[in-house]
Amino acid sequence: MNSSKTSGSPPGPAGPEAVLTYLIRRLFAVVVMLIVVMLAVFGIFFLIPKWTGVDPATMFVGKQADAAALEGIREKLGLGDPILVQLFEFFKGILVGRDYVSAGDTIHCSAPCFGYSFKTEQAIWPVLADRLPVTLQLAAGAAVIWLLIGLTAGVVSALRRGSIWDRMTMSLALSGVSLPIYFTGLLSLAIFSYGLGLVSNEYTPMTENFPSWFSGMILPWLTLAFLFGAMYARLTRATMLEVMGEDYIRTARAKGVREPIVIRKHAMRSTMTPIITLLGVDLGALMGGAILTETTFSLPGLGQAVLKAISEKDLPLILGVTLITASAVVVANLIVDLLYGVIDPRVRLA
Repeated sequence: MNSSKTSGSPPGPAGPEAVLTYLIRRLFAVVVMLIVVMLAVFGIFFLIPKWTGVDPATMFVGKQADAAALEGIREKLGLGDPILVQLFEFFKGILVGRDYVSAGDTIHCSAPCFGYSFKTEQAIWPVLADRLPVTLQLAAGAAVIWLLIGLTAGVVSALRRGSIWDRMTMSLALSGVSLPIYFTGLLSLAIFSYGLGLVSNEYTPMTENFPSWFSGMILPWLTLAFLFGAMYARLTRATMLEVMGEDYIRTARAKGVREPIVIRKHAMRSTMTPIITLLGVDLGALMGGAILTETTFSLPGLGQAVLKAISEKDLPLILGVTLITASAVVVANLIVDLLYGVIDPRVRLA
């Protein structure tokens, strides 16, 4: 989604009109992409099953439902209506809510209506809204840790290429990428929670007891950050080594600019561009839930809800999480595009 262009010489600061035009253009692109995402989700969950000979109604109530129940679901979801009518009701539900009507029985689903689970007899959005804060807390806390660790380790390794520090750090990063989360998570629980009793192994809402919440989130943060921090360390090192060989770095050194300034003002700006890009994608994807981490530490987030929905074949809940994840990735890419001009002055608003 990045349409920014990079030139060899830093451009002058963009005027207010250029910035406003760029923002409007990017927002319009995001709206279009969100519409495309919703069309794709609608097609995956409603059109493709019908084209492959599968009755969509069975996906919402299960294959063991009787004929009367299936007919009731078809009527409530409007599966017998033309495709354009079904699509209109789908978008209408997300924007203003919708009613599911069958044989005089009406179920109202308030906006944003991501669907209604006829298995649990509840709307999907309240379930997602209840679990989303847990996933946000996990992703945000882990992101802070893996950025600090990954960037620091990668930069130092690049500046001390071939040293013992470089070899040790990259070996540890390789371990972080290779070891699965459920292994490192269970190992950390066994040592620091069950063994030493240093931290809690239960999730407590932040509003109820902040110290208990923090104690219960440390291990999930560190476990998730160990995986991502390793990837960011390797990417930072590779990018930093490439940037340090660029002409403008040699020119800055030839002009007598001190090495810390060369690294901080010149090298780090170019190094941060791919890091920010990857961060936007990773955080957007994590909004759908870190399934392995949440399951390992019994965190009541979206990931655990998705796993339960898959086992129970609760299709509306899977549909809702899919919409949230795809939308989060699109919005994260918008934020990344806006940050490019702040981080690297060579990026033009184009």
